[in-house]
Amino acid sequence: MTAQVMIRWKLGPDALERHEGMLRTVYEELDSARPQGLRYDTYQLDDKVTFVSFVEMADGPDVLGGLNAFQYYRAALDALCVEPPEVIVLHRAGEYASPS
Repeated sequence: MTAQVMIRWKLGPDALERHEGMLRTVYEELDSARPQGLRYDTYQLDDKVTFVSFVEMADGPDVLGGLNAFQYYRAALDALCVEPPEVIVLHRAGEYASPS
């Protein structure tokens, strides 16, 4: 069964540059490792300091936890936040995808 979660956090005003560098490193490792059964999208909101990630994991949360860059990112993230990451489990209530 595929797990789907949304994670929302808000950075302190002086943390943006460090956060962007760490997040870029996470995505570089994802591109290199190419873990199967994972979809990981991160969005920056209009206020520039609030972020939301949508994570879909076919093989459970260990897929991300096994990546060195993600471990470092996650360990450092709380210190950069004025609102710490909030994990929300998503349960699909409907779906539509336009035909290709």
